[in-house]
Amino acid sequence: MFSVERVGKTRGDSILLGILLLLVGLGLSAMLSASYFRSELTFGDPYHLFKYQAFISLFALIPGLVFAKISLEKLKALIPLMLLSAAFLMLLTFLPGIGHPIQGAQRWIRIAGFTFQPSEYVKFVLVIYLAHIFSKKRERIRDLINTVIPPLIVVMGFVFLVYLQNDFSTAFFILFVSQVMFFIAGIPLLYFFFLGALSVPLLLIMLLTKEHRVNRIISFLNPEADPVGSGYQVRMALEALESGGFWGRGFGRSFQKVGGLPEPHSDFVFAVLAEETGFLGVLVILGLFIVFALRGYTIAFENQDQNRRLLAFGLTTAILYQALFNIAVVAGLVPATGIPLPFFSQGGSSLLMTITMTGLLFNCSRKESQI
Repeated sequence: MFSVERVGKTRGDSILLGILLLLVGLGLSAMLSASYFRSELTFGDPYHLFKYQAFISLFALIPGLVFAKISLEKLKALIPLMLLSAAFLMLLTFLPGIGHPIQGAQRWIRIAGFTFQPSEYVKFVLVIYLAHIFSKKRERIRDLINTVIPPLIVVMGFVFLVYLQNDFSTAFFILFVSQVMFFIAGIPLLYFFFLGALSVPLLLIMLLTKEHRVNRIISFLNPEADPVGSGYQVRMALEALESGGFWGRGFGRSFQKVGGLPEPHSDFVFAVLAEETGFLGVLVILGLFIVFALRGYTIAFENQDQNRRLLAFGLTTAILYQALFNIAVVAGLVPATGIPLPFFSQGGSSLLMTITMTGLLFNCSRKESQI
């Protein structure tokens, strides 16, 4: 199942494509169950959020297919435009009338009734940019001034913009994925030591200067400190995990989604999945993400082209670790982050970019691109 016999063929990795279809299908099923009551209560239509998620899944096939087939040489030429467009979209979130604040965060833009979260696009663009710049300067990877500092400035610029949106979790995640790409590209460990010495105090200041972030840490360390406030969602999620048992309560029969979990269709959809499908269902979902990661990393490490290798590694890491962070939050292993579960959580921006990223990952498994 995990052989590399198809990697590098013109048709691409069929197992990766199959995993994508399974994850999208299961994600829609989970959305139907998790959002049914909330959709009926909020919109008067029990299928409202499900229909929106299904529409985004179909719409995402357009950029997914484009990036699955585009020549990577053409893609390299588009990188400056993609960086500029990402920065422009990020700045639009601060523009009155276009920026759309939700729950104190300025993460979204709203135009003609449609909302979009530019930071999801930033994740995608930075992976493409870093893969290109490090493959281009492969022979000068130890050059601090010309190879390391310029992409570091670009990354930190976007991290700062995301942080200004009051979105520490996404800013941290973008920094994490970028550092992984710096490491896999071969940046000397000494540089990471100095970067850590500078960034850790800065991250602590950013983390501890907002009351809600401090409350999340306190709730993580002691969930009973604020059981009906900052610790409520995680406490309800843990109850859902426990009540699911081995076989689960059955599809559509979650108790917590009715009134326990405030956001059962969004960041905590995994808790509903675990309650309805039990430990067995959890193993299936984890297994699919593991197979996805194995295929992605196989594509990366078996690829002779440095740009494709770094690109596949970065895309796989971005999707895999976003899933792991979300699941870890639901399981109470890390503080609440607000990072959605790829393919499952309600959110058009996340689903759109995740399918697009998978399309580009599929591209990396092919020898040639057609457009």
